[in-house]
Amino acid sequence: MGLPLHTPPEVADKWRSTVVLKRDVFSTVERGRFSDQDGEVDAVLRRIDTSPWWAVPLARHFLYREARALAAAGILKVAPALLFAGRHVLVRRFIDGVPLHIARPIGDHLFFRSARRALRKLHRAGICHNDLAKEQNWLRAPDGRAYLTDFQLSIRFLRRGKFFRLAAYEDLRHLLKHKRSYLPDALTASERNVLARKSWLTRIWMATGKKVYLAITRGLFRFVDREGGGVRLVSDAPIIVAMLKSIPLVRDVAVVAFPDRRAGTGLYAFVEADPTLRERNVRDFLVGAVGKVKAPERIQVVDALPRRSTGEVRNEILQLVAMNQLDLVDPLITSPGERSIVERIVAGRRNLRDRFTF
Repeated sequence: MGLPLHTPPEVADKWRSTVVLKRDVFSTVERGRFSDQDGEVDAVLRRIDTSPWWAVPLARHFLYREARALAAAGILKVAPALLFAGRHVLVRRFIDGVPLHIARPIGDHLFFRSARRALRKLHRAGICHNDLAKEQNWLRAPDGRAYLTDFQLSIRFLRRGKFFRLAAYEDLRHLLKHKRSYLPDALTASERNVLARKSWLTRIWMATGKKVYLAITRGLFRFVDREGGGVRLVSDAPIIVAMLKSIPLVRDVAVVAFPDRRAGTGLYAFVEADPTLRERNVRDFLVGAVGKVKAPERIQVVDALPRRSTGEVRNEILQLVAMNQLDLVDPLITSPGERSIVERIVAGRRNLRDRFTF
């Protein structure tokens, strides 16, 4: 799952890839640089020429949906601007933002006001996203504003009919579910009413279509996208954690996913342990226990992990360290003690080559 061997012919003279962010049967997503009339800019490319032949018709449909939505949503500045759309390739402007599950905007009124405005603009343009239950499809920019991404399932309606209103309602309900998680005290009475009432279409989907969808995506295609980490974070990470915790010198373990040049999705294990434990010994132990393919790409032994007052490990900080988004770590730190812990982890980080965002 490393970088593709060739640049897509449609953008042969314009695209320079740096890393694969994600790959599934419907597309490959890469981060890189794109040359347009304004010069070379940071961009994200989605390509379907790497998809198996039997998935191409649906992949092309998803690509068309995303291009059509971004052509309008990008102008509104609530989503990435569309830079290029071809038969097998789509290129969008890069947004310097952090997915919601990493940003964790607890008590962040600004973000949710911005998110509500973004959704309102999107709906006024006749676009419904249809996949906002996923936290990774909401981005928080460094200035606190909200942006939307991944429009493969979106619909651009020609008129605001019954189905538009249903889809717009569900977009709003999913936003309010996130608000309930991070800013529950700010929910209004009308917002609570929306949360309490699923549309009839959603109720039917939950009872019928969703079961078929999960059977196909998780069973046939093996799609698992917990917090954007994919199959490895769900299937391999728990085994790695259990094996590492069996080492006497290890006190705790946190495993996060990050885009990797060679593996596509890499795993980074932060091991809280006695300083006498050597990382080489940890890796040899894991390779022997789970095999080289499943072992994490990065292992870092640390003296302490950042934690909340409840004792829960702050995986969002470790995720940013793993992705080298160090400029986004500082706003999340809550105390001098936590800052000291994080600074030591950052100083010894093992992923020094790449800096990734979504």
